[in-house]
Amino acid sequence: MSRVRAAFHDPDGARYGIPTYWWRGAPPGYATRRQLTAAGLRPGGQPIAAQILWAGVGGTRAAYLYRVDLARPKRTATPAQLRAVRAALLARRTCPTCRHVRPYYIPRSLGECLACAYPLEDAA
Repeated sequence: MSRVRAAFHDPDGARYGIPTYWWRGAPPGYATRRQLTAAGLRPGGQPIAAQILWAGVGGTRAAYLYRVDLARPKRTATPAQLRAVRAALLARRTCPTCRHVRPYYIPRSLGECLACAYPLEDAA
């Protein structure tokens, strides 16, 4: 059984300004960002409703909680946005020198594909 720190139990927010619970001690109806994302939700502009505090490596750690009843569904990308992302990713793989589409992203340090940057090594 893990230790529970009484200092991290402040359900009315008198000590920390917002309701505070210990690890795995939050009441139902609250969720972290990751939990909301897993459920297909997002905070939707609501303020932080509560927090969880625990003693971690390097000091006290915090996880912020949002109310599930105020969460909104995740927004999905429009077809135009998906086309723009596909075009941007294709541009990252297209060499500006030889215009070939490579199976890797063109290194920004070279500015061209490896075959154009090192032509003698390919001939060997």
